[in-house]
Amino acid sequence: MFYPLLRNFLFALDAETAHGIAMFGVDFLQTTGAARLLAGRVPRDPRRVMGLDFPNPVGLAAGLDKNGEHIDALASFGFGFIEIGTVTPRPQPGNPRPRLFRIPQRQALINRMGFNNDGVDRLLANVAAADFSRQGGILGINIGKNFDTPIERAADDYLACLDRVYPVASYVTVNISSPNTKNLRELQRDDALDALLGSLKDAQSRLADRHGRYVPLALKIAPDLDDAQIQAIADLLRRHRMDCVIATNTTVSRVAVEGLPHAGEAGGLSGAPLFALSTAVVKKLAAALAGELPIIGVGGISSGPDAAAKIAAGASLVQCYTGFIYRGPEIVAEAAAAIARQRRGESRDA
Repeated sequence: MFYPLLRNFLFALDAETAHGIAMFGVDFLQTTGAARLLAGRVPRDPRRVMGLDFPNPVGLAAGLDKNGEHIDALASFGFGFIEIGTVTPRPQPGNPRPRLFRIPQRQALINRMGFNNDGVDRLLANVAAADFSRQGGILGINIGKNFDTPIERAADDYLACLDRVYPVASYVTVNISSPNTKNLRELQRDDALDALLGSLKDAQSRLADRHGRYVPLALKIAPDLDDAQIQAIADLLRRHRMDCVIATNTTVSRVAVEGLPHAGEAGGLSGAPLFALSTAVVKKLAAALAGELPIIGVGGISSGPDAAAKIAAGASLVQCYTGFIYRGPEIVAEAAAAIARQRRGESRDA
């Protein structure tokens, strides 16, 4: 009963202000030991994906903790892995406020944050101060380009970030799919993506030799792709031997929220209205990839059955963001339990 009351208070505030207060509240819950009580018991359901051992398949998507300031507190809710970022080489303020909007009638958000973050140096300092990775937690770091870096030089920013975060990341996600950085999604085109993935994989090989450890690379894609684009991306992922694909980022479509307050705001739509679209992309990717690399399913998970449906569509792991905001910490245990039940059912059927 506690979280709905807290949500009512937070939802009376500007969305971005509420987010800041909520994250400090998360830190408080962790220090008092109350976080586990709110989250409930998360079943252990180990998965080996990308060569990494996950205690359960439910993770936190990038965007909630852009600078890695709350890693330990968020992990206390039982997430099987945490992804922080998106981080850019240099600090940047992002787009002007207001830039985050709720559509509570559909359990949705629209954001046009614009990769606001304190830069890779600050993120690395925050990671160093956290216990999560030292205790064996799986930490993903999501990287992007600065808004003022020309698109033809975007690879420079991704490579700079990869070089810096490689020693401390469990895996690195390359974000080319946010709709809130001008021209960023152009990197999903065949020729641009081919060149970018080639550069990243070359750098990954050099960094693995330098640091004596292999850090997997994941690519995060948009939901607003047609079948031919999905197939082309799948072909490039296989060709470059990428380690994972994350499907999907937010959508620019407004079909599911048309006519509602804030629906006309520019930015990416997340939450329940994204579920069907993102899950369809997961299913098409799974068919195109034929098991050659794993998929992390994200987009619109608002319940346990939603999480299980992502796995059924072909995902190996799932991530939550907007559902966590609307449902609170209980969604972690609920999603993990639904996936575990699904797995047990499949085992009996076999």
